[in-house]
Amino acid sequence: MNDPVPNSDSGGTAVPGALGDPNAPLRLSFDGPLAVITMDNPPHNLFDDGMWQAWFAAADWLEHNVPRALLIRAEGRVVSAGVDVRIFRDTPADKVEECWRRNLSIVQTLERLPCPTVFAAHSLTLTAAFEIALACDFIVAVSGARFGLVERRVAFTPAMGGTQRLAERAGVSRARELVMTGRLYRASTLADWGVVNALFEPAKFADEAHAFSLDLATGPTQAHAATKQVIREYLSGGVVAADAVLPTVAHSVSRTADHGHAVAGFLAHGPDHGTEYFGR
Repeated sequence: MNDPVPNSDSGGTAVPGALGDPNAPLRLSFDGPLAVITMDNPPHNLFDDGMWQAWFAAADWLEHNVPRALLIRAEGRVVSAGVDVRIFRDTPADKVEECWRRNLSIVQTLERLPCPTVFAAHSLTLTAAFEIALACDFIVAVSGARFGLVERRVAFTPAMGGTQRLAERAGVSRARELVMTGRLYRASTLADWGVVNALFEPAKFADEAHAFSLDLATGPTQAHAATKQVIREYLSGGVVAADAVLPTVAHSVSRTADHGHAVAGFLAHGPDHGTEYFGR
């Protein structure tokens, strides 16, 4: 396994201008080792052309400048009302496949990141935003936040991978139910299904989602990357495939500074030694 996770800051690499613009529909910022993507496209954080272009830029940047952890969040009353329906009317017929192939690449890039990824949902999260959430390692939400893949309203099917990723988390039957009915489901229900990982109180949601993500960013991210690799192998080939790569993965992790510092700290101070894993 390679060593793809950079040090605790952005490594001195400049954030693209569009992602640093306070008026952009998508902003990239940092809290030490944690990268934060904020969707802010009032009034409903729609996935219009500006939002798509910002996500393409963000995915490209993240792929080449992997942080130690990533938090995706949103400003405004809703996380996102989903895709701007005009995309279905305005995309030429001979460009539809290319369009959705490119949109799907955002999800695939997020999924490939070796660092922990968290999606924070404080309210309504529809279609493309929900599909991006399903590409993340963790979804955290307030219990009353509602989620939906509601493409049936335009006689369409989720085209950014939501159906299969929901099936991966909750099972095929639940995926069929959510997609074919087009209903909205509360985060508390999706937590019971295993789709949402943690529920936080509304009053403290932003702080708790950030703290959850920062804890991952200051943790042993090389070990987290190894865990993600093993899970990918399991998903593609079952236990046998995961077992086949595990000794090599363990060997690679054993050579990281994170592991060496943590073992030394544990032996010197016990399990609560409080090491911050900013090594390599």
